[in-house]
Parts: sequence; structure tokens; C-alpha cells
Amino acid sequence: MWLIVGLGNPGETYARTRHNIGFRVVTELADRHCLKFTHQRANAQVAEGIIAGQRVALALPQTYMNLSGQAVVGLRQWYKIDPATELLVVYDDVDLPFGVLRLRERGSAGTHNGMRSIVTLLGSQVFPRLRIGINRPPAAWDLADYVLARFSPEEEAQLPDVIRRAVDALELVLREGVTVAMNRVNAPSPKPEAQDQKQALDDSEPSGAVGDGGEGGAR
Repeated sequence: MWLIVGLGNPGETYARTRHNIGFRVVTELADRHCLKFTHQRANAQVAEGIIAGQRVALALPQTYMNLSGQAVVGLRQWYKIDPATELLVVYDDVDLPFGVLRLRERGSAGTHNGMRSIVTLLGSQVFPRLRIGINRPPAAWDLADYVLARFSPEEEAQLPDVIRRAVDALELVLREGVTVAMNRVNAPSPKPEAQDQKQALDDSEPSGAVGDGGEGGAR
């Protein structure tokens, strides 16, 4: 089976903050398949069911972000899963541009305190994770203040598509496995058609032509 954990902070105060996009994605996955968070296990809300022929437990830790590992370890023990092949963690990443998705089989926690807690308590970095880009904070912003703030109106308008693509990525993992999903989710976006047309025109210019001249708390 798969244990899919969305990282975030419990309560309405944090519900729409950048740090809670993991919660929002896993909740949307549950909604798409009519699964309800009716179980309370290891200090997490859990929805159980079948997605793409796979048994799943979808979890939202209620520990606050910095202690996420406590819930993940407890759920691992309850469901008797192998984290390397049956755990998938979904979370925000300030080191990726807004809306960019990255699926990996393993890796360090980076600057994310929730992931640090999970890696420390599991004693391993070897478990799949889906990172969702939220951009770096502006120079004047403290990192904790930034991730605990809401998305800008422009970003919020794009979030339904970002969340949809993230849920699609999770379903792809369940249907075809992490390796196949990585190849598709992490593939670079194709060039816009207009850019392709411009490149074709540039390529067709004769030689010499002149063309047009980037802790223990909520964090």
C-alpha cells in the first residue's frame, strides 16, 4: 500500500498559507476519489481507500510542521510500510519557482523543517517526495514569515492548476510507479508556440542578418 503524507500546519489560521500546499494537494486527491478523513492515527487525520488499484492511506499530520516526523513514524509503524517504496511526502519548496513540480525517490531535507523532522526520526533520506515550488522570499522577508504568509492574489489564481497537476502526479505514481512518474513530472516544459515560431524565423535569417538582442512551531 501507499502512505501519502501532505505537510502543513493544522487549523484555519494556516489553511491558505504557502507552507500548507502539501495539505491542499493531498486533500484534493482525497476529494477527487471521494475519500474522507475519518480516522485519527498517530496524531494525523487519515483517509483510507483505493486509488488506481492501490490501497492508500492519505495523511495530514496534526503535529505542526516542525514535528511532522512524529506523525510519519507513527503511521509507518501502524501501516507497516517500507518508506523507500511505500511512503510519499508532499510539501512546499522555496528553492523551486512557483508552480514547478519535482518528484524524487530520495534526497536531503534542504531548508524545510517538516522534512528535517521526518528524515531525522525515520533515520533515512530514502523515500519518495513531491516538491511544489513556492518561490524564494523577497530579500526583505524572513523565511518563516514568508512560508507562513498567504499566496499573492496572482499566485492564488494559479493555484487550482498547480494543485491539479500535483494530484495528477500522485495518481501517476500510483498507476505506473515512481520512475515512470519522475520521467513525466520532471520533464522540462515545451517551448511556447510563439517562441518556437520566433526561433524558426531566427534560424532562417541569412548570415549577417541582425536579430533581437531569470522549531517545534509552525515553521
